[in-house]
Amino acid sequence: MPDDPRALDRQPADLTPAFSDVAAPPADHRSRMGRRLIGFGALLLLAAGLAIGVQQHYRQHLEVAAAAEEQRDFVPRVRVAAVLASPDINKVVLPATTTAFEAANIFARASGYVVQRNVDIGSRVKAGDLLAVISAPELDHQIAQAQATLAQNEATLRQTQANRELAAHNWARDDVLVKHGWATQQQGDTDRLNLAAQTQAADANAATIKAQQAQIEVLQQQKAYQRVVAPFDGVITQRNIDVGSLVQADAASGTFMFAITHGNMMRIQLFVPQEAAVGVKPGVTAIVRVAEIPGHPFPGQVTRIADALDPGTRTLLTEIDVPNADGELSPGMYSTVELQIPRKTPSLIVPDAAVVFDAQGVYVFVVENGVARQHQITEILDLGTEMEVSEGVKAGDLAVVNPPVDLEDGKKVKIRTGDTAR
Repeated sequence: MPDDPRALDRQPADLTPAFSDVAAPPADHRSRMGRRLIGFGALLLLAAGLAIGVQQHYRQHLEVAAAAEEQRDFVPRVRVAAVLASPDINKVVLPATTTAFEAANIFARASGYVVQRNVDIGSRVKAGDLLAVISAPELDHQIAQAQATLAQNEATLRQTQANRELAAHNWARDDVLVKHGWATQQQGDTDRLNLAAQTQAADANAATIKAQQAQIEVLQQQKAYQRVVAPFDGVITQRNIDVGSLVQADAASGTFMFAITHGNMMRIQLFVPQEAAVGVKPGVTAIVRVAEIPGHPFPGQVTRIADALDPGTRTLLTEIDVPNADGELSPGMYSTVELQIPRKTPSLIVPDAAVVFDAQGVYVFVVENGVARQHQITEILDLGTEMEVSEGVKAGDLAVVNPPVDLEDGKKVKIRTGDTAR
């Protein structure tokens, strides 16, 4: 131990650096160790991430495989509706127009001035009622002249008949004289031909009298036309003349005086399309309805049909007679007619939602023993929510309503219990 106390005082200070040099590693060595630790940690993190990714990928693979297997074994549940047989009566509703059972436009048949008018629009008249009177004084003069000519012709006929009687006596006398030679043959021929001429003249005068009588009847008929009367029971719907109006009688351009309709029986006209016209015939029950008269149907029957379809519209003109004693129906009203047509050929009713239209045609899926079968159908008539078909299905078949897009022929299905559509 050194004797110098200062040496003792310096000894701890001297020993410390020496100890530090021995125990502490170099700086570059510590750096390499840090990098190794960091790399090892990153490697561990990468390995952990890779393991997690593989695990997730494997889990997704298992889920996809399970879903594919479930899809392969999946049996869809479907709604169905029973195919129904069509009723024996085919009810068809069509637009129609009401028309008067009888309607006539009354024209002037005598020329002159209206001196009397007894009716106006809305007047109800009976057959033969006087509607108006036309004054034509010149017609009276024509009748008087024709009657005078007739009297003249009758006098001429009487004169001719007297001459014929004289000629007959002369010929009867001369015929005997000629036969005995007491009169010349020339005298006999003269008397004979004179009798024949007088006979023909009498016949001509008689014919002239008949012609004159016919002319008087024509004039008298024209005089009768001065009294304008109703042709049938009805209502005046139009008036075009008044007292003092000048009217002309002409076959082509006579004056239109009145219009009259018979409304106690209405004639309903409608055009039945070809698909419904097959069973339409007289006697088919019909019900007429007017929207403005709610709760009051007008029953009737098909009275007459055209027997031929219009080639332009493929429709059949049909008329229905409907009693209208209370006058609720008026000519020209829009109405609808329900025809109850007996069905001639059987058909079936399929829900419209069950029908599929695509490149394969028109078909429905029918559930048979838990399997969907595709049936091609033949459409007759689209009824809106239903379709009438003629073949492809039968009554009682269960048709799939709103079939899934991936539904195929032969695929298994299950019917949703308690959810049958109709």
